[in-house]
Amino acid sequence: MSAELVCVDPKRVHEFWPYAREFILSAIKRTDLSDPIDTEYDILNGDQLLWLAIDKKVKAAASTHLANNACTITACGGEDMNEWLPLFSQIEQYARNEGCKSVRIYGRKGWQRVLSNYHVKHVILERAL
Repeated sequence: MSAELVCVDPKRVHEFWPYAREFILSAIKRTDLSDPIDTEYDILNGDQLLWLAIDKKVKAAASTHLANNACTITACGGEDMNEWLPLFSQIEQYARNEGCKSVRIYGRKGWQRVLSNYHVKHVILERAL
């Protein structure tokens, strides 16, 4: 069985946040690119979407924000990356469906090694859609 990606309905995010919180906050703490309190607030209030990679349990969590024709993955963390990394394509499709021209990632430079179709643009990884 492989992991499935679920975009949590913002109306139900409070139910799922306990399973995702540590993955999201840990990713933010590793980079210090955003404020963990602001990100948590934005997710819990529906200003950012919460995505879960699930394979019997939550393996990873990511948060996204749409602005300026881009879908930004503001945080992403988890375990067993090989199981859920291919699921990024579903976030990319979501971004296309929303009219975005790119997907950006706020994160560690190491993302560039595993997302070879993204490129460094300043300190943000971006892939044109």
